[in-house]
Amino acid sequence: MFGRFTATRRIAEAQAAATGANAPLVDLAPAEAPSLQMVAELPKLESAPEPAPAVSPLRDKLLDAKVRLHRRLIEEINLSAIEKVSEGEVRRQISALVAQYVLAERIALNGQELDAFVDEIIDEMTGLGPIEPLLKDPTINDILINGHECVYIERAGMLEPTPVRFKDEPHLLRIVNKIVSAVGRRVDETQPLCDARLLDGSRINIAVRPIAVDGPLVSIRKFSKKPYNLKKLIEVGALKPAMGEVLAAAVNARITTIISGGTGSGKTTMLNALSAFISDKERLVTIEDAAELQLQQPHVGRMETRPPNVEGKGEIRQRELVKNALRMRPDRIILGECRGEEAFDMLQAMNTGHEGSMATIHANTPRDAISRLEQMIGMAGMPMTIASVRGQISAAIRVIVQLQRLSDGKRKVTAISEITGLEGDILQMQDIYKYVRTGTASDGTVEGHFQATGVRPRFLSELVARGINIPGAYFDPSKPL
Repeated sequence: MFGRFTATRRIAEAQAAATGANAPLVDLAPAEAPSLQMVAELPKLESAPEPAPAVSPLRDKLLDAKVRLHRRLIEEINLSAIEKVSEGEVRRQISALVAQYVLAERIALNGQELDAFVDEIIDEMTGLGPIEPLLKDPTINDILINGHECVYIERAGMLEPTPVRFKDEPHLLRIVNKIVSAVGRRVDETQPLCDARLLDGSRINIAVRPIAVDGPLVSIRKFSKKPYNLKKLIEVGALKPAMGEVLAAAVNARITTIISGGTGSGKTTMLNALSAFISDKERLVTIEDAAELQLQQPHVGRMETRPPNVEGKGEIRQRELVKNALRMRPDRIILGECRGEEAFDMLQAMNTGHEGSMATIHANTPRDAISRLEQMIGMAGMPMTIASVRGQISAAIRVIVQLQRLSDGKRKVTAISEITGLEGDILQMQDIYKYVRTGTASDGTVEGHFQATGVRPRFLSELVARGINIPGAYFDPSKPL
C-alpha cells in the first residue's frame, strides 16, 4: 500500500470491477502481526515539519501521523470498494495497515490507544476527521471551531473547551470542503461565507479567510436525532404543564403563533414540539434557510433557500419561497426563521386563509418581536403607514411565545403573550404567563418560578367552539402552576 510495503499491494480497477461487492479495500497479506524483518523493509514516510508546541507531544505526533497516513491511504486504497463492504471489514483491513505503520514509525501505543488511532483514521476517511466523535456524542448541542487549534462545544447550555484540534489550517479546510461539497455548495476566498447543513440535518455556518482573520470559523448546530416533545420540555423545566396544555390547544385550534427568542434559546425545538398538535389532516409547507425542522405530520412539503452561484446568479430567497408556497395549497405555512422582507408575505398568508401558520423570530421580548416584525415589513419596500403595518400584525398574529437561555444554560419559556388588537396606533398585548426570576444560587443556578398573570386569553372562546375546554384554574395567579 505504501510504496514498497511488502504486506500490501494496490488493487487494480479491473480487479475491483471483476470481483464486484467482494472486492477488498486493499489486498492484505496474512493477518499475523508484522515481523521485525517486515518492519525493517517498510520505508519510512517523509518526516513532517516540527509541530508547534502543544500540551501533549504524543498527541502532536499522532495527529501528524494520522494526516500523513490518511493521505497515503487515499492515494493507494480502492475507494470505490469502501461502499461495497461491511463496516467491520473496513475496520479489519484498516487496522492491519495502521498496525504496520505504527511499528514502522516506532510509535509507542498500547492496545486501547491503537484502537483509538484506528477510529481516527477511519473518521478521516469516511467521516469528518477530528470532529466526528463530537458529532456522535448526543450530549453535545453545538460545536464551535475557532481556527485549527481551538475547538469548543456547548453541553447543557454551557461552553467548554475540548482537546480536539486539526493538524493545520489546510487540514481544517479539507474537512470544511468535504462538508459543503456534499450539499452542493462551495467556500473559498471568492465566496468566504457559507450556510449549509450536514447530511444528518445539522446546521453549519462557515467563514474562511479573508473574512475570518485568524483562520476558518465553523459553527455546527447539531440535529437532534430524538427531537424534544412538549412532555420532555415540561420535564426539563422549560415550562409548566398548564402552559403546555394552553399552547397545545392554541396550535390545534389554528391560533397563529410566533416563537420569539435569542440565538440558542430553543425556538426551533419549541416549534418542533408544538407541531405535534397540528392535525394529521392538514397540509404543511415549511420554508427554511437550512432545513432543520422535524415536523411530526405525514403531509409536509419542505423547501429550502438557495444561495447565489459563482456568478452571483440563481439565488432563491425566503420571500420567493413564501410566495410560491401560497400556490401549493397549504393549510399552514411554517417559516423556520423570519429575518427579512419575507415577513410581509408571511403576514399576507396568515391573513388570507392560512390561520395557524407559525414562525420563529429573533427578539428579546414579545414587544421587541413586534417591533422587529414592523422593521422587516418595512424592508419589503411597500408604501404602508405604521398604522396599516400594525393593523396587519394585529389581524394576523395572536400568540407570541418568548424563550430565553438563562445564565446557567437552562432554557425557559419566559412569557406567553396574546395580541388583543389595535387601539389607535398602539398594538395591545397582554401576558398570560410569565417567568419570574427571583435570584441566583451560589453555584450559579438561576432561581425563579412560573406564574399566571390572572388574564384569561381571548382565544378561549375559539377553543370552546372547537370542543377544547381549558380549566379556569390554569389562569389563577394565586394557585401554583
